[in-house]
Amino acid sequence: MTEPIRAAVIGFGNGGRTFHTAFISAVPGLELAAIVQRKGGEAAQAYPKATIYRSVGEMLADKSIQLVSVTTSNQTHFEIGRQCLLAGKHTVIDKPFAVTSTEAAELIAIAKERELVVSAFQNRRWDGDFKTMCNILKSGVLGRLVVFESHYDRFRQEIRQGTWKESGLYGGGQLYDLGTHIIDQALHLFGTPQTITANVRTDRDHALNDDAFDIHLHYIGETEKNLTVWLRSTMTAAIAGPRFTLHGTKGSFVKFGIDPQEVAIQGGAVIGSQTGSLAWGEEPETDWGTQKLADGSEKRIRTEPGDYRDYYANVRDAILGVAPIAVTGTDAWKTARIIELARQSSEEGRTLAVDFTQSPA
Repeated sequence: MTEPIRAAVIGFGNGGRTFHTAFISAVPGLELAAIVQRKGGEAAQAYPKATIYRSVGEMLADKSIQLVSVTTSNQTHFEIGRQCLLAGKHTVIDKPFAVTSTEAAELIAIAKERELVVSAFQNRRWDGDFKTMCNILKSGVLGRLVVFESHYDRFRQEIRQGTWKESGLYGGGQLYDLGTHIIDQALHLFGTPQTITANVRTDRDHALNDDAFDIHLHYIGETEKNLTVWLRSTMTAAIAGPRFTLHGTKGSFVKFGIDPQEVAIQGGAVIGSQTGSLAWGEEPETDWGTQKLADGSEKRIRTEPGDYRDYYANVRDAILGVAPIAVTGTDAWKTARIIELARQSSEEGRTLAVDFTQSPA
């Protein structure tokens, strides 16, 4: 029997606690061997079998650690990710992978040179609503897709004090937070757009980082048929819009609500457990999306259960050499480049061409 891959998580904030330590622990073939928590005893209490290190350097000196997940503040992702790769560790970096495409390219180059797996934690590809929507697109039931709209709407007027995400630091704000998820999803679905037009802004009183954005990705097909992609997020939506809206030549699909896994973990649920009659990651029928076709037929579409364990199962298989990595470093570079172009488009008030010809292989 193959020994489990020994993994370490750097950071035990919301990301490290809710996602990385929890899901690594739940994936067969991975062992949560260590956690880096600079101070406090929460990690030791939650995972008494894991070794608790107080510094990244201490952990990297542990030669038994094969995989490291970086869950620290965005501004530190590049430097800590670089340290991990140079120490010979396979590396997962929470989104954003890096705050610039130049930094992303350097991390990819180091991983390639040392034959290491490197990936961005784009777990939202394993959301149930996204998986369901992908299946609808593959089926062709909506005909040629004309409009795709993806929202992350929230309502919170107060500015969180004492957090780097809203302190005005570069790399904070909504575009680098939720924006990375919906940009990654769009690029995964549709590839490279021809142009981008964006409005990245601060809507709330006294906010120091961007808290809203509208990004228009424009796709022109081989037959000159256009696809309009809108990616939107706001912190001032007391009534949230649909998570996904799809309009095609033969019908539409609209889905409200957010994948339930994060809320379940934060509420103390055990990963893989059942809640009432619902399996892990499964939504109640009231949250299913609605499909309406040109012939007038209308029905609710059952949401496929989401499962973030599949992200780390893929990382495990990539390290073992039995599967390609699903979220590649190049994927992360493209997301970083779109963020840069979105900021530039917004600042200059114009549409920009999208060119990925310089993306690292």
